[in-house]
Amino acid sequence: LGICTQNTFITTFLSRVELNVFRAQWMSELKPSSGPSGGNRGVLSRAADLRRKQELAREEKARELFLKAVAEEENGAVYEAIKYYRRAMQIVPDIEFKINYSRSPDPDGGNENDMDGEIEDLLAYFHQQLTLQDNSLKICVPEVEVTQMHISALPPEVLMYVFRWVVSSDLDLRALEQLSLVCRGFYICARDPEIWHSACLKVWGRSCTKLLPFNSWREMFLQRPRVRFDGVYISKTTYIRQGEESLDGFYRAWHQVEYYRYLRFFPDGQVMMLTTPEDPLVTVPRLRSRNTRVESIMCGHFRLLQDTDNQTKVFVVVSKRKDEKVAEYQRNSRFCRRNPAVPETEHSFHVGLQLSSGGRQSFNKLNWIHHSCHITYRSTGETVVTAFDLDQMYASFYFARVKSYTAFSERPL
Repeated sequence: LGICTQNTFITTFLSRVELNVFRAQWMSELKPSSGPSGGNRGVLSRAADLRRKQELAREEKARELFLKAVAEEENGAVYEAIKYYRRAMQIVPDIEFKINYSRSPDPDGGNENDMDGEIEDLLAYFHQQLTLQDNSLKICVPEVEVTQMHISALPPEVLMYVFRWVVSSDLDLRALEQLSLVCRGFYICARDPEIWHSACLKVWGRSCTKLLPFNSWREMFLQRPRVRFDGVYISKTTYIRQGEESLDGFYRAWHQVEYYRYLRFFPDGQVMMLTTPEDPLVTVPRLRSRNTRVESIMCGHFRLLQDTDNQTKVFVVVSKRKDEKVAEYQRNSRFCRRNPAVPETEHSFHVGLQLSSGGRQSFNKLNWIHHSCHITYRSTGETVVTAFDLDQMYASFYFARVKSYTAFSERPL
């Protein structure tokens, strides 16, 4: 009996030991499982980050398409705008409510200017990233091995001269901003203060000797009110005119009259003005050169004036070309064969406009504030001034960018 009791005790003790061992093994298997669960959480976190990045990329793509659609709609290309709207909403259905309209893809837009602190930090960062070789700053390095001479072998002075050709005498600073996107070295060259200072001098002349209140010449050029040279300002006027009564007196015709005024400014202070019923698609390409042969076009000069009320005004003085004056005088004169073809009067038109910004673009609107005709008699030297009343016939000018105006460079900046 004692032996049986002892065996039973031993069996029970071994069973408890095995049970404790099983429990300990089970608990040990549970504890390491927390590691894989943490790994799973890491995988899930990385997957969530990837999905978040993909969503941000989709939103950025949809944003670009939506803003492009807005630009096409503002330019009157409704069909193209609908296509971009559809593509944007297919990517992100509620993209309209996620757009930050303060950002603009247009370098001449009003809110796209970088903060000076960010620019300085970015410039410092790019300077640190560029390599130093032979104690000279290397503008860029080839991404792949090349057998021919790379542009990085050019001295900085030569490269800056190329950049001045890119800007050209037409002040195409948009091309300079696009060129800065090529690499870090081009970005640094495009921020060269001398280029932006030269552009400011060409626009404002002696009135931009002081940099204040701006922090850089680039900031002055982007933010200080100025007329734009990479396109044309267009004013469309439409009115209803009463026609003659019919012979039987039962009805009277009404005519809708529509015509356009065009203003093209040049960086050297010259300006062209044209009034014509022709559509902009026909007229705008003919205003590319200042030596255009368009009939009835008036040429002259302009100047910018900033009043004490911080309003920028543009004053324009234009007149017909001398060859057109002589030709018109010969057509109207009955004795042009006997008398020399010299007009007896000189006509010039004085126009005052107020510069403002509308929509997402800067300096794209000109409002009429003055219009007069000055007639000077050659025989007496007397000048008669006739001022016109500004009514609804004087519609505001709106700027339209024309890519062909800056497609070629005739002279460097």
